[in-house]
Amino acid sequence: MISRAERSLFSDWAWTVDRWLLASLALLIVAGLVFAMAGSPPVAERLHLPTFHFVNRQVLYLLPALVLMIATSFLSPRHVRRLALVIFVVSLALVFATIFYGQEVKGAKRWIFGVQPSEFLKPAFVVLVAWAFSEGARRKDVPGNLIALLLLPIAIAPLMLQPDFGQTMLISIVWAALFFMAGLHWIWVVGLGGVGGVSALLAYKFVPHVHARIESFLEPPPPVAGVPANFQSETALESFIAGSWFGKGPGEGVIKRILPDSHTDFIFAVIGEEFGVLVCIALAGVFAFVVVRGLFSAARNSDPFCRFATAGLVMLFGLQSCINMAVNVHLMPAKGMTLPFVSYGGSSLISLSLGMGFLLAVTRKRPRSRVLSELAATGAPAAA
Repeated sequence: MISRAERSLFSDWAWTVDRWLLASLALLIVAGLVFAMAGSPPVAERLHLPTFHFVNRQVLYLLPALVLMIATSFLSPRHVRRLALVIFVVSLALVFATIFYGQEVKGAKRWIFGVQPSEFLKPAFVVLVAWAFSEGARRKDVPGNLIALLLLPIAIAPLMLQPDFGQTMLISIVWAALFFMAGLHWIWVVGLGGVGGVSALLAYKFVPHVHARIESFLEPPPPVAGVPANFQSETALESFIAGSWFGKGPGEGVIKRILPDSHTDFIFAVIGEEFGVLVCIALAGVFAFVVVRGLFSAARNSDPFCRFATAGLVMLFGLQSCINMAVNVHLMPAKGMTLPFVSYGGSSLISLSLGMGFLLAVTRKRPRSRVLSELAATGAPAAA
């Protein structure tokens, strides 16, 4: 039996949570299962696994992911910050551990104990940076900008050692956007832009993995034994061409059978072949709606921390989506980044659920009196 207090708790959550955001995320999760049934069977068959091996595992991961997202959405902003701090410390320690003890896959060590800790580092990092900027903006005795400035190298240094330049780039862009929101001086814009440009040039010059990918993207080398160097990108483009506007129909795709990562990095290409470009546009529209809805919610939020956290989390979500889709249509070099809630992957699915749980928590409607009381409890002045 559910007690009256529990009924009141669920009723309060149902009335305060952003139901449009929740509905959009639910739509992406359901669509992800449908698209997984299209993209994962060929990979399973090539690996001599049961046809729906990856689909079944995705469903298995989905259950704890949903529980985590809903449970996290019940948290208050204060508990969101505390949980993010714990996750950040643990994830950072595991990222360092992967450098020495992790499983090497395609020349990079990103996995340990069957988990990719960098996926969990991302949402926790965004929440902590939002916390630092918000505290610095409303309390002159807290060096928020300096703390946020120090958090960036702490987070990206171990990622670069793995190496994982895709996640490094993603985290850095979101961090720079939040720094801009915090009202940085134009000198900082020039300085940080220069540092970012120099870092990219150094990575291109001295990191063979980065150099090879960029060179292959800009000027593909001659085919080796009839196979082009950028085989996955070229095959993905062929998938969109073959699917045209309306697609070949569920299960009727042919090109997906030779696409190596059709269930993860290149699931968007499989969607293009079997469901058509129009469905791809609609899917991109759902991602865009989540981002725009989140940014509007951030603009209306009177709590500085919730404002920064909302903007940072939806930018993280939107940029990851854009990078994956851009790679699929050959607008960017391959990054090894999943399409949120659509690509197969346990770490990705659970970490995204955590991030979206944080988002639902900080976008929940709270009476202004409660916001003012929370600000007064921290000794901070109310926002104008």
